[in-house]
Amino acid sequence: MKIEALVTTGIAALALCRIVRWVMEGKLTPDPWGPEIEEKIQDPRTAPVCHRCFALQEHDGWFCPECGTAVGPYNNYLPFINIFSEGEVMRAGVMDHIRRSPLVVVGYVVLSSSAYYVFAPVYWYFLFKNFRRIAQSTSDSTANDKAEQDPPEET
Repeated sequence: MKIEALVTTGIAALALCRIVRWVMEGKLTPDPWGPEIEEKIQDPRTAPVCHRCFALQEHDGWFCPECGTAVGPYNNYLPFINIFSEGEVMRAGVMDHIRRSPLVVVGYVVLSSSAYYVFAPVYWYFLFKNFRRIAQSTSDSTANDKAEQDPPEET
């Protein structure tokens, strides 16, 4: 083994150790809600809701009867039902309004690379087309808001 590889491995191990120590020493932040909401969330009588349409889920099914999203309590653990959850995430990337941050973009690229292999570039095309559509609609709505706030001056 060359000395360069040994030094590189040592630096990587030291960096990994520092990152783990930094994470372990971090302070826990409180929940963004108060204790009364936490109590209601943990109450077994509280009915679950769909994370997409917020419809009450008073049934024991795996899918929301209103919008069809996978909502079962264990759907991410069951292999067959998990496919529907992944499909929902991937569909949201190309059709819904999603936040454009580096972590989200990298997550979609990595997930699509592992799920679609050869067809990943086709998915990326539609993903970035959706990002452009979102940016354009955001800039259009910003321009409309500004136009509504600043009425034209009379001469």
